[in-house]
Amino acid sequence: MADFEDPNPFGDNENEQTAIIEAPAVEEASEAPATPAKAASPPTQQRQPYRSYPGLSPKTGFCCVRDEYLHSDDAEILIVDALKMTDHTGKIYIAYVIRTGTSDARRRYSEFESLRSGLVKLYPTLIIPPIPSKQSLGDYAIKQSKAKEDTTMISRRKRMLQAFLNRIARHPILSNEHSFHRFLDGEVSWSEVLNSPPMSLAPKHVLRAPPHNPTDPNPHPGYAALPSPSAAASLRHPDQRFLDSEAFTNKFASHLGGTMEKVTRRTMKRWADYSQDNAELGAILNGFSLSETGQLAVAVERTGQAVDATYMSTTRLLQDLEQSWAEPLH
Repeated sequence: MADFEDPNPFGDNENEQTAIIEAPAVEEASEAPATPAKAASPPTQQRQPYRSYPGLSPKTGFCCVRDEYLHSDDAEILIVDALKMTDHTGKIYIAYVIRTGTSDARRRYSEFESLRSGLVKLYPTLIIPPIPSKQSLGDYAIKQSKAKEDTTMISRRKRMLQAFLNRIARHPILSNEHSFHRFLDGEVSWSEVLNSPPMSLAPKHVLRAPPHNPTDPNPHPGYAALPSPSAAASLRHPDQRFLDSEAFTNKFASHLGGTMEKVTRRTMKRWADYSQDNAELGAILNGFSLSETGQLAVAVERTGQAVDATYMSTTRLLQDLEQSWAEPLH
């Protein structure tokens, strides 16, 4: 057994998530320095080269060009743009431009959802990285037809969907899935991928399929006889370890989704108000300096410039807080 560290782009190096995977006992390869993120990408943690994972040797056999690129040390997936598109029914949607090396692909949000859903069914024993949630009913009620064009929401989705793709690309098992490689190929229809193996062979009920090979065409008959209990069903003799784990998880989730998230929203709002106040004050001072002469005009103008600098630095602070704290917390 070997430890695989999932480099969460929103965390720090000391608190990375750890998972256990099966790997053959091989001699650990020499570590290579992580490649810094490109200037065009949002701020993320440095990428750990594939060959430096303990217990894993570099991959040599590749199924396609994208598979080979994803297992190179300088591989990085970028979402470089978000375009407003129209489907065959005339419905408007946002397509995200995914750049893998020198090739681009356009995928809409629903296709990201189906990719993650398919990976969950194909790899029920692995934790699949999350994607940003859908827009709430409140967003549609307030902005109605303009909700999908909200630049703030689109920018947030670009960052989080890019983090989702890169976490899959850095996983030693998920990165080998050819359906993921085809998702990054702009010349491949995603609906065609969903209706062809292995996606089309994914079981409807993961509990009734072999966990390490859900697409097995000849599973043991015992899997079909397994019950599919509902989430509300209770066990007669539950294991105390699972009860303790559930209680801890619920308590942890209530802290994150309750007090901590409320305080974060309140803090972000106050910083945003402070930034707006500085923007208005700077404009007033700069205008006031034009109506004065001599040393007073110079002093007022410099004060306005200092307030403008405060506004700019506060705006950058808000962006950093949103990307590195508020978004992962949500």
